Amino acid sequence: MSGCPYTPPDPAQHGAQLDFSQDMSYGDYLQLDAILNAQKPLSPDHNEMLFIIQHQTSELWMKLMLHELHAAMRAIATDDLHSAFKMLARVSRIMGQLVTAWDVLATMTPPEYSAIRPYLAHSSGFQSAQYRCIEFALGNKNAAMLKPHAHRPDLLAIVQAAFETPSLYDEALKLLARRGLAVPESHTQRDWTQPYQASDAVEQAWLIAYRDPKQHWELYQLGEKLTDLEDSFRLWRFRHVTTVERIIGFKRGTGGTGGVSYLRSMLDVVLFPEIWKLRTDL
Repeated sequence: MSGCPYTPPDPAQHGAQLDFSQDMSYGDYLQLDAILNAQKPLSPDHNEMLFIIQHQTSELWMKLMLHELHAAMRAIATDDLHSAFKMLARVSRIMGQLVTAWDVLATMTPPEYSAIRPYLAHSSGFQSAQYRCIEFALGNKNAAMLKPHAHRPDLLAIVQAAFETPSLYDEALKLLARRGLAVPESHTQRDWTQPYQASDAVEQAWLIAYRDPKQHWELYQLGEKLTDLEDSFRLWRFRHVTTVERIIGFKRGTGGTGGVSYLRSMLDVVLFPEIWKLRTDL
């Protein structure tokens, strides 16, 4: 097609600032030099960069998830349900990002992973302090999971605090009790380090809200936000299992677990049991 040659637009004519010798730039604000130079492959293999970035970006999403989860828990504790709902919805969306991220890692084939595996030594996502804090915040408490962080007192203190703090579900049950529903003291004043035990009385309290959503709208909505979150978390766990099986089969994980067999056992963990059971009993 004939005509005038293409002339690229001049950003300056559109008001764009181009001189950052005396001002903060995009890269400065986001600390991109530190982030983009944090990838240090140990092997000569091309595919290790994918493996590193996959896990680094997951850790960034988990940092945001913890930021939102902690704020949501504080909001529930102070009866600010509108703020909590927004934060929990965001957590579910973040989990969705983590679910789809497995699609990228799944492009790594077994021979490609085998080329980098010796360089990983015993490092494993199993040892992620942030992931452990998320699990503890969601109520999956297990004292044995503190041990991988014992060599780092700073990280251990963070994980230990999450272990000893009431979970998101604990805060939800305390809210139900404040709203006048009959949640037993065994579930509002307990040792927060112990694994959660499902209760028929707790289910009955949730059922009151679910049988009359208009009367208990905020509690009903809270139950559904928790359902959304666990639904997303289950999808993340499932994609984790299938991706690992696709890449390493049934070999043991680098961290020493049974790999797929261990991950499959985690699929049976139910975080908010009464909210799922009440669907049968409604």
